[in-house]
Amino acid sequence: MSESLATPASDPDVMMSEAPVEQGMEEEEVERGDSAPPPKGQNELIGRTVRLHFRCRAELPIGSFLRVTGSSLWAPGTPSSDPADAAFSVERTEASAFPTTLDELEGDHHSQSLYASSVEMVTTPEEYPIWRTRKPVVVVIPNRRKSVHHHYYRYLVVSPGGQLGQDEGIDDDDVDAQVVVSTSDEKLGSTAVLQWEDPFGSRVDPNKHENSVLSLASVAQPQNTKSDYRNLPYRTIDVGVSANSSVFTTSRPATTDHYSNPDDASFQPYLIREAINQENRRKQLKPQVSLASQISDAMATDGAENADGEPGVGVGAMLTGTDTEYAKVKPMAAQSKASATPPPAFRGQRIFFVCFHLPVVVVQHPTTKRWRASWSESILAKTEGSQILSQYQAYWVGTVTTNPPLENKEDTEEVRSILGEMKCIPIFLDTETREAHYYGFCKQVLWPAFHNIDLLDLSTCGWLPDQDGASDWDQSRLDDWWNAFRRVNKEFCRVMSELSDQDDILWIHDYHLALLPEQLTKFELETFGRRMTRKVFFLHIPFPTSQIFRELECGESILQGMLHADVVGFHAFDHARHFLNAAKRILGLNYENLVGGLIGVNFQGQTVLVSMSNVSIEPRMVDAALMLPSVQTGAEELKNKHKGRTIIGALDIAQRLSGTSLKLLAYERMLQDYPLWKSKVVMVQRLLRSGSRVKDEEVTTREVRFLVQRIQEKFGPEVIDYEEMAGNSMVMDQRLALWKATDILMNTPIREGLNHWPMEYIYTHKEPNAPGVVIASEFSAICSILNGALRVNPYDIKMMITTIDKALSMDMQEREGRRYRDIDFVSNSPSDKWVKNVLRDLRDATIHQNNNSNASESNSQTPTPGGMTPIRKELIDSVAAFLARESSLAFANLNIRAMKRAYDSSQRRVIITDFNGTIVMKEPPGKYLKREILGTSGNKPPEAVIDALSSLCSDPRNTVYVVSGDSSENVLNALGDLPGLGLAVSNGARFSPPVVPGENHRRWYTFDLGVDWDAVKRVALPVLSKYTARSNGSFVKLTSFSIGWSYYSCDPEWGSLQASHLVLELENELRAFDVRFVTLKGIVEVVPRQLNKGLIVKKVLRDTSMKHHPGVDFVLCLGDDISDEKMFASVFSFMAEMGDEENSHPGPPVMADGGFEEEEDDYMEDSTPTKTPDQVYCFTVAVGKKQTHASFYVNGAQDVANALVMLAHGDVPRGGVPVWGRENATYLFE
Repeated sequence: MSESLATPASDPDVMMSEAPVEQGMEEEEVERGDSAPPPKGQNELIGRTVRLHFRCRAELPIGSFLRVTGSSLWAPGTPSSDPADAAFSVERTEASAFPTTLDELEGDHHSQSLYASSVEMVTTPEEYPIWRTRKPVVVVIPNRRKSVHHHYYRYLVVSPGGQLGQDEGIDDDDVDAQVVVSTSDEKLGSTAVLQWEDPFGSRVDPNKHENSVLSLASVAQPQNTKSDYRNLPYRTIDVGVSANSSVFTTSRPATTDHYSNPDDASFQPYLIREAINQENRRKQLKPQVSLASQISDAMATDGAENADGEPGVGVGAMLTGTDTEYAKVKPMAAQSKASATPPPAFRGQRIFFVCFHLPVVVVQHPTTKRWRASWSESILAKTEGSQILSQYQAYWVGTVTTNPPLENKEDTEEVRSILGEMKCIPIFLDTETREAHYYGFCKQVLWPAFHNIDLLDLSTCGWLPDQDGASDWDQSRLDDWWNAFRRVNKEFCRVMSELSDQDDILWIHDYHLALLPEQLTKFELETFGRRMTRKVFFLHIPFPTSQIFRELECGESILQGMLHADVVGFHAFDHARHFLNAAKRILGLNYENLVGGLIGVNFQGQTVLVSMSNVSIEPRMVDAALMLPSVQTGAEELKNKHKGRTIIGALDIAQRLSGTSLKLLAYERMLQDYPLWKSKVVMVQRLLRSGSRVKDEEVTTREVRFLVQRIQEKFGPEVIDYEEMAGNSMVMDQRLALWKATDILMNTPIREGLNHWPMEYIYTHKEPNAPGVVIASEFSAICSILNGALRVNPYDIKMMITTIDKALSMDMQEREGRRYRDIDFVSNSPSDKWVKNVLRDLRDATIHQNNNSNASESNSQTPTPGGMTPIRKELIDSVAAFLARESSLAFANLNIRAMKRAYDSSQRRVIITDFNGTIVMKEPPGKYLKREILGTSGNKPPEAVIDALSSLCSDPRNTVYVVSGDSSENVLNALGDLPGLGLAVSNGARFSPPVVPGENHRRWYTFDLGVDWDAVKRVALPVLSKYTARSNGSFVKLTSFSIGWSYYSCDPEWGSLQASHLVLELENELRAFDVRFVTLKGIVEVVPRQLNKGLIVKKVLRDTSMKHHPGVDFVLCLGDDISDEKMFASVFSFMAEMGDEENSHPGPPVMADGGFEEEEDDYMEDSTPTKTPDQVYCFTVAVGKKQTHASFYVNGAQDVANALVMLAHGDVPRGGVPVWGRENATYLFE
């Protein structure tokens, strides 16, 4: 076992313990708070630092070195070529040095820092093969739940500068491509990993067990996946934590580890846990499985065939559960009324199809007055014969339209009972609300807007209601409709909250219920503190461009409502692309390409998957209908009516978006330009009047009638057969008869979602029938699905004429070829397959749910504190998941009362905080494209924070600094009048110590980073000027030691594109200078390679310790973004070097303003004290729960204000200090 180096008893370096390891905490312990203070006379434990030294016996190849890595390591060292400093060690390094996989754990936003870096181990010729750590591993006690703190670690063999060759590359989909690890040596940087310990041979090729390690050769083997490396064995040491002791001790003498030796005692906890896990899996003690594994099991039936040899159909089995009445659905909300605890354990997977219109037809018998219900033709309806996903219980929730309308309570209850037998839960709305919601807001506002109808057109078309004195542009006249829309969504939320239970799937359909995902999520978070269900939102109509969508006052609310689902689905990529663009331009959200071709949007700490999936017709249903005598009779009658003519069929809804008028204009011109077709062709046009958009229908019908009459007058009544019909669809047998009789189908909408009629037409003309020809508008979703259709632009009349002529003249061979392209998809893509595909995306959303822990960094949305899916016991069955869970538990929410107790017990304190986003709240993005450049609330902290800083600075035991990436002018304007406050600007390049009594002005110093900044400017500014000229809204930002190019106010896509090219050009122009490029959201900065905020942090800590012996015993460091990670790393680096001058690295020289070098005793001395305090508290705090080097986190700048006020004044009002116009949550005090 590892042992500490020989040190005095008072040294806080800790000996290693062989005490039995207590296995992972139960969830009840996670729920328990840390608010109870330690007994009187005892020391505070939270925040205490422990320094661990390791020894290991390892005989290694020449040129290789040993390192140790662990769960609480810091990463001060980064490679010199790193363009983002701390970003490298947080993201790239962790992905190689045994990172945990977020796929294996839910709710963990700290797990990828589990192996943030490795610590160097050294040896001498006299000591070899014994290796020891040069610097200790620094661990911070996160809580006082247990008397023993478990520390997990591994050894690895590295080769400085080693790289994998191109021929040894690894497929990133299968294994780790980056086999490098960050080190604790700031001069060395990153090194290649040659070997990992695998003493039990459980994660490698069975033929290679004799190696007992994972070597470089095995890394390149395809059988070794990322999971293999993440699940390698781990070692454990136990640190005895006693509040009565100033120095933590262990229970046994130290021993030495032996590299890859399975008999080492430090492997025993791993072996015990693995044995328990294997036994549990073998016995299958718990029947329930996680949602992701359930869906995976369901997907395994993808290729299953039923007894008839046909593909299994997915919806039906979901629709056939054991319960036959919806009343058996166990309500979740009912439990929430009694207590805010999660519902009971999972009883069987359920899925709710939530849609405004239930997919049923409900009629009353004219004589018996009895009600009858049957499934409609909707893709959401139950499909008879479905067998796949049989473990699902399916329910349908929505409103119902009856014929005739319901008139009394008895009829309502009878309909409810009939639908209950079909597992349909009807929602009955009052007539006024229903009409305002559906016929008002949905059909008159959202329908045209989602179909890209501009507000100008909408306000002048006469479709909106007239109000006296209201402007055509005044959307407030729609308030009644908008309120009804919200009420209906709220009613659906109420019903679903009563019906749904933990792990249920809620599949919400279409724009009528766009607010429902957000309302349900908020209900779950408020009631249970976490998400209880998985949600899919699927839009069946087009999504408009961002320019159209943001014209709606309610657009942002609708967009946010949709984004609260786990998956947002569309039928066409065009629609998905518009949605992604709207999210980026209206809400400032970024999206990313995920593994497997998925697209994820980072929203409020969640990764929302955006998917595109198509669905065809139900072949069985169509086959059954085609056998009806009425179909054949109707087809023959139509053919005989137009005997000798080629029939062009058309079926449209009476609305302008259907493009019927454009189609008739093209047909008219075709007859005029190609007179030979006059006696050979007829257009059979059917127009449906649904009554949902009365004004639109009136205008469209009047226009169509006029064109039909004109065509008949010009070319005779035989060339066109026109009829109007009531309803939004033809009866199926009549429709199929039309398809069978038709030689060409013409579908020319100018905006349209998914229309199944063309696919139904193709299926009707399958072999042995003669193939038909489909003419489809390029503005319809069906156009992107059918490869054999002739595509037209309805606005291009000349193109339409040519295409009609081509269809009429097409030979049989080409017709058959075009049918062949589409018949397979049309025949084999029923709704069950679509359901399966969407559920697969939901499974992937579950897997990727925690893959956006930097969401608060990459976009301006603040993560929802309760929005993270919690850690589940059933998922902790692998090494990676267990270690990730332990790391997540160690990443504690800051308890400010415990921090205050530690503060009060300390004698020399250093408090360092970031500026923007930490003590100054960042503003959320504006609704429109261009962003506020400063991005902060007035760029000044609130009065409560300024008062707290002033009070802290007045205590002579405190050293307080604010470190900012901003310019000195802005920071001085905000905080320059606080005399005891130290300031550092330009990411620490320029700093001013606290003004001492008797001085009336600040002294400024800069680090000499070895860069001729004037020469850099001469080269860089001409390049920046070129990009500024071509990018409207961009500008150059100059500070003391950085040159920035800001594109906050540019078009987001154009700005990002220009920024990527700018970096490439600057890299080429500035290759002679020791600079690097930092690319953050909205800005590209050129900075000295050595510059980071960690320089000033380490200097302040070192010099404070030198001035005040025995040194610093309390450190608080707060920050919110990637640049602050170096501050956290430097704090831990300082902790490791305390009392060890030999292994400390001096900082760069310091220059006073005026150009002369700082005198040795002028301000500070850059060395490390030889003595250390008995106990040291370290609170590194990240703003936002995310991947970070920090040990604690808070959820926002308001929580930072509470913490500072608590330190300064000893108490905070219940609910938090009211700053920025609102109060904070109470969790910090509990």
